[in-house]
Amino acid sequence: MVMHERAGQPATADDLINIAQLTSAYYVYEPDPRNPAQKVSFGTSGHRGSALKRSFNEAHILAIAQAICAYREEQGITGPILVGKDTHALSESAYLSALDVFLGNGVEVRVQTDHDYTPTPAISHAILSYNRENTAHQCDGVVITPSHNPPQDGGFKYNPPHGGPADSEVTKRIEKYANALLSSGLMGVNTCESEDVLEHPKLVFCDWRADYIAKLDTVIDMQAIKNAGLRLGIDAMGGAGARYWQQIATHYGLTIDVHNAHVDPAFSFMTLDKDGQIRMDCSSPSAMAGLLKHAQQYDLAGGNDPDYDRHGIVTPTHGLMNPNHYLAVAIDYLCQHRDWDADVTIGKTLVSSAMIDRVVNARGRQLLEVPVGFKWFAPGLANRTIGFAGEESAGATLLDRRGDVWTTDKDGIVMVLLAAEILAKTGKNPAQYYDELCQQHGTSFYGRVDTPSTAEQNKAFAGIRAYKIKLPEFAGEVVQSIATKAAGNDAQFGGIKVNTGNGWFAARPSGTEPVYKIYAESFVSEEHLTQIIEEAQQWVTELLNK
Repeated sequence: MVMHERAGQPATADDLINIAQLTSAYYVYEPDPRNPAQKVSFGTSGHRGSALKRSFNEAHILAIAQAICAYREEQGITGPILVGKDTHALSESAYLSALDVFLGNGVEVRVQTDHDYTPTPAISHAILSYNRENTAHQCDGVVITPSHNPPQDGGFKYNPPHGGPADSEVTKRIEKYANALLSSGLMGVNTCESEDVLEHPKLVFCDWRADYIAKLDTVIDMQAIKNAGLRLGIDAMGGAGARYWQQIATHYGLTIDVHNAHVDPAFSFMTLDKDGQIRMDCSSPSAMAGLLKHAQQYDLAGGNDPDYDRHGIVTPTHGLMNPNHYLAVAIDYLCQHRDWDADVTIGKTLVSSAMIDRVVNARGRQLLEVPVGFKWFAPGLANRTIGFAGEESAGATLLDRRGDVWTTDKDGIVMVLLAAEILAKTGKNPAQYYDELCQQHGTSFYGRVDTPSTAEQNKAFAGIRAYKIKLPEFAGEVVQSIATKAAGNDAQFGGIKVNTGNGWFAARPSGTEPVYKIYAESFVSEEHLTQIIEEAQQWVTELLNK
């Protein structure tokens, strides 16, 4: 992708959204349930859209919340529902809409004290903590967030009682019922009507922040970080966990400078992403340019997206780490510094770096490779058979130091603190640690490109069958395997992956754009990576057009 001429530069007034206009559109614009672009659609991380495009409006949230109530009744989920929100402008409106429906259906709703913001991992942790003590009346949760998406977007995620993202079977049922409600003009949606939502007797306030922070030392060696006297820098990106970082510093006696800790739904403090948009992506050097300017002031720095399920790791020696590199480092370190059971596996998505495969094999652990989406890891994390789960888009979590479940959703806070623990315990920052991994296992060259396609071509991915494909050689190497299913759980991933001795590529369609994504890696050279990508683009296009 060609970099925008203003990528990495501070946003100006002309880049900012009109918050009043956006909020008005949420309540005034009515979606057309016959238009696919305006229907409820759960992707890998819930329903997302924008009020201005009639894809995230009051009607959507009322319908989704009612559909969740119906799903809870079908499944016999009788405990409270935990509701969190991030700092996107539409999250506030969607939060009130969701409370209106949940309370209107007689469900006990638990929220953060003072209606404050709640990171995704804190909701997951709270669900697990509650259900550990209340086995007969399990709870579930909702996080209102579009993750790192631009300020004009909204998002709505559902987490069932296992605490992680709902799987496709669950979201399809919720999606189907919600769209039926949209088509019926919201007939059957129950709300509080004349009752005051904010003073409702079934609305319960909880201090999830204090509980989460107090238990951090069960998953991270916080004392080691303190003893090392590290100076840490954090770009809070105006997100849901800004106050968490400030409280973590106080609680554990750490030296942490928190940048961009104030809430601004326009995110006017951001530097522009690679495409010139405001996007709170903590894995993007352009979006993290503000923190990168201060990298030399800290022993280690990090950032999180608005709902804090992603992490970005910044070192004074190498700058912002590639997410794949940090995953490999975290796994290698944890395999040596956590006394987990021998049969506990390491989870990765199939488009993550093969450096992880080499590290896991060298440390004598089993690897579990699954399709894209953290929902595939949640059950294994919940039953403690997965010790660490990570995906190439800078999301990961892990078991605690005793081998017990911590969260079943991505935890950006813990991943930044783990980087600090690694530095404190080894004397090497994660980027220096990764350099040593390259000396042991070879140097990885990894890339991803989006290739323009048509809707018909994207649909054609579903018809690809690996056993029908003949491809003896690719990018100058013998093809070792061709797959349309993930090796770890035999689940279809909606694309194709080709492995050779020193490289691989995977192609899968975008669920929202007329493109397909090619992920590729070489352990030979940058030039070999380019060859893999170019040949993959040509070969996949020919395959889809057959």
